[in-house]
Amino acid sequence: MARKKSKSPGDKLFDDYYREIYRERWDTLREALLLQGGHMDLNFSPEKSTYYLDRASWTAAMTLPLEPGMKVLDMCAAPGGKSLILASRLEGTGSLTCNELSPGRRKRLKTVLQDHLPDQWRESVKVTGFDAGKWCLYEKDIYDAVLLDAPCSSERHLLHSPSLLNQWSPGRTKNLAVRQYSLAVSALDVLKPGGWLLYSTCSLSPLENDGVIAKMLKKRKGLFEVRDTGSQEGEPTEYGKIILPDRGDWGPIYFSLLKKIIPEDRQT
Repeated sequence: MARKKSKSPGDKLFDDYYREIYRERWDTLREALLLQGGHMDLNFSPEKSTYYLDRASWTAAMTLPLEPGMKVLDMCAAPGGKSLILASRLEGTGSLTCNELSPGRRKRLKTVLQDHLPDQWRESVKVTGFDAGKWCLYEKDIYDAVLLDAPCSSERHLLHSPSLLNQWSPGRTKNLAVRQYSLAVSALDVLKPGGWLLYSTCSLSPLENDGVIAKMLKKRKGLFEVRDTGSQEGEPTEYGKIILPDRGDWGPIYFSLLKKIIPEDRQT
C-alpha cells in the first residue's frame, strides 16, 4: 500500500489555520478551490475579443453605484476584469482611472483594456502606476466612486502553487491586512463626501475582509457608513458578502460597500 504523502510545513499551517475558521466545511471548500472555476464571457464589441471573468468578480463590481459622468478610480486594477465592468457601465462618459503599481501587471492591464474595450470607451480611461496607499497625499475628495480590489492572500492561487504554499504562515494574512487597511483609508480620503467605496478581496481570511472594515470603523469613526450591497448572491458577513465556490461555481470573493459621510457643514 502506498504511503500517504505528508504535507509540507506551510501546507499544514495553512490547513490548520483555515480549518479553525471554516471547521467542518473546510474539506469541501478546499476541494472546491482546487477545481477549475466557472466564468462569464464578456464581449463589449464585435471588433474586440472576449474576456473571461469569474462571475463573483462581476457580481462585486456591479454593486458599486455608478452613474454616467462620474469620476471613478480603480485603485489596484490589474489584471483588469473589474476595470472592464466599470468602463462598460460608464460607456465612455465621465472618467475612469485604472491604477496599478507593478510595472509587469500594469502592462497586462493596458493590454486587457486595449483588447477588450471599444475604442470610444477607452478615450475616457487612463492607466496610472502610483502607490495607492499614498494616493491620499496628493488628491483628496476627488472621486465619486472608488473600487479597491486589494492585494490579498488569494488562497485559490496558493493551493495551485506548492512552492508558495510551502512558504505560507499566519503572518502572511496578518501583514496583508495591514497593507489593505492603509489602501482602504487612502481610498476613503480620495473619495468625495457622499461618494462610494467598494472594498473587495479574493481572500478567505476574515482578517483581510471584515477585519479591515472593523478597523476602519474604529479608527475612522464617523467618516463613513457601511451600506447594504444590494446583491442577492453570496453569504452575508458582518460588513458585506462573501461568495465561496463550495456553494456554487464562483469565487471566492468578499465585498463591502461603504459610503463617505457628508459633513454637516457641507449638507444642503
